[in-house]
Amino acid sequence: MNRHERKEDEVRRLLSAGHPQVPADLAARAVARGTRLLRRDRALRRTGWTLLSLAVLAFLVWASVTRPWEVPPTDVTPPLEGW
Repeated sequence: MNRHERKEDEVRRLLSAGHPQVPADLAARAVARGTRLLRRDRALRRTGWTLLSLAVLAFLVWASVTRPWEVPPTDVTPPLEGW
């Protein structure tokens, strides 16, 4: 028997065997798990958007207070010559 025939015999044996019993509550458990996954994904997405919004708000408050785009005032005055 070559390799191909051996695999074919194995597949035939698997197909001729009886099918395993499926639990009666399999569909209900799948729905419950899917609902939990969706709820978790939605909570993670909301948390991410909330954190991003807070980070943008914190940046805007910092930028409005420190005004990094303005030139800082000089502490040294230029010398007065020719008075």
